[in-house]
Amino acid sequence: MARGGAADGTIHTVLVSGASGFIGTELCRQLEADGRTVLRLVRHAPATESEFRWSPEGGTIDQAAIEAADAVVNLAGATTGRIPWTPSYKRQILDSRVKGTTTIVEAINRATSPPAVLVNGSAVGYYGDRGDEVLDEQSTKGTGFLADVVEDWENAARRASTRVVLPRTGVVVGRGGAFTPLLALTRVGLGSRFGSGSQFWPWISLHDEAAAIRHLIDSSLDGVVNLAGPTPATSGEITATLADTLRRWHPFVVPAFAIKALGDAGRELLLNSQRVTPSRLVLDGFGFRDITATEAIERTFAAGV
Repeated sequence: MARGGAADGTIHTVLVSGASGFIGTELCRQLEADGRTVLRLVRHAPATESEFRWSPEGGTIDQAAIEAADAVVNLAGATTGRIPWTPSYKRQILDSRVKGTTTIVEAINRATSPPAVLVNGSAVGYYGDRGDEVLDEQSTKGTGFLADVVEDWENAARRASTRVVLPRTGVVVGRGGAFTPLLALTRVGLGSRFGSGSQFWPWISLHDEAAAIRHLIDSSLDGVVNLAGPTPATSGEITATLADTLRRWHPFVVPAFAIKALGDAGRELLLNSQRVTPSRLVLDGFGFRDITATEAIERTFAAGV
């Protein structure tokens, strides 16, 4: 398959890992709506000409996929939503990100026709628990398991010999991902506030997450870019809005001590406060469709579940 990039640098062909996942599915839909060719990295035997096999654990990849791509978007990695984080699962969270990224980076570095950009997934977990401190791309690394994972993950991506963008993503509002358990509990009338509910959750709608990645593919930005909605929201506001939108009760409070009993996963996923601002994305001219978490939740769930 020939490389699709034009002489003017236009991105026509995008290779995506994690294409069948929550974010990847929406991203591929939007890319194809743009008229772009989407190639997919898969772990099984390819079923179509647009699929290319790889094994992130084994460090193997079909080099033809890299040679054919104008851009690569790497969204692969074990979910952090699986609880508890046992020592072996923590290793899987780390290895799935670092090994997968390293496999792609090494393929880019040996390519005779390398892609113009690698957009490599990252996460706001880098910032740790920061209260009401405003966090932009210049903010320092926090503490915790996820902060350490993100540091290693990003460092692996930075070794690529092309433009590298590191979109640090927050809680994605949609019918999947981190919203799956929230939606399930709320739907049956068990919507809950987690701890005080005053901790900031850096949210972004699924539509804007994919649209922002598309923007970054074509932009000249490199390095860290925060992917979070432009209006901060607390976890209490988010869970209450979801309940209101679904016309369900929001009667319960899960106390902080009970969440902390879940270990690092409970603390870092539910109690950490991260008031993240998308400074570079906004300055680069990206326009959010969903300005507030309420807009994102109502647009996604107003029709029910």
